[in-house]
Amino acid sequence: MPLRPASAPHCPVAEPRPRRPVGAGILLAALTLLAACATPPRPLEPAESARLAALLPTDLLLLGEQHDAPAHQQLERQVVDWLAARGELAAVALEMAAQGHATTGLPRQASEAEVRAALDWQDAAWPWASYGPVVMAAVRAGVPVLGANLPRPGIRAAMADASLEARLPPAALAEQHTRIREGHCNALPESQIGPMTRVQIARDLSMAQTLAKARDSGRVVLLVTGNGHVHRQLGVPWHLPADLKVKVLSAGANTSRAATKTEASTALSEAGLARGDQLWPTPPAPARDHCAAFRAKP
Repeated sequence: MPLRPASAPHCPVAEPRPRRPVGAGILLAALTLLAACATPPRPLEPAESARLAALLPTDLLLLGEQHDAPAHQQLERQVVDWLAARGELAAVALEMAAQGHATTGLPRQASEAEVRAALDWQDAAWPWASYGPVVMAAVRAGVPVLGANLPRPGIRAAMADASLEARLPPAALAEQHTRIREGHCNALPESQIGPMTRVQIARDLSMAQTLAKARDSGRVVLLVTGNGHVHRQLGVPWHLPADLKVKVLSAGANTSRAATKTEASTALSEAGLARGDQLWPTPPAPARDHCAAFRAKP
């Protein structure tokens, strides 16, 4: 039988309509929570559970996503539940929160507001409606959630640190330059390609450092991040200590080829996987012209 989630979201019970008008912010928050409760993740099929089991044992499991594919956030929730139910989840690290912020010390019953404050969650960049269920599943399972991304104050320093480029072999560095250029719709001045690539490398380093520090003998540290960051020759795996066993699970939605090539639409064939890693196809995501939105910015 398929494994069921280790914990369910805390869904509110229907109450009588309030006598006073409800503020827009409160109403939006309530609707978001109700929406999350209305669509709990389905249990994994036996074949899917077997696929995950094939990735074990490992010290680190890097789960790459397409940021605008809801099916990927559902998969992340399912993986958290599955590992927690087996008692094999040590921690969940996130690209979506900065290094130095964590839920360590919070009780399982912590409120979403407490969790968001502990992680210094930036909803404008990473919608809580998308990632909150993943985070709260870990918290409810008694597992710490760790911010892993480069803190914002480090971005300017990284842009100026040319030594970061030496962290990658020349061919990999050139590929990162290409990805930065194309990921910004070929609209960046050439003088910005190097600094932006350094930031990408610094972010990968930050996530690798967080994972290495969180290692737990016998249990798995899970990283949730974009597919571009789990590439073995370019991203986080390249910067990890050699003694850590690492597996990559790369989720990929088949989007229209007309969509702009960005990290969010990284093709499965570009995931940079090694033997034993896995590609996890998901339903197609709506095609979006990311470059049209990028060019529309003032």
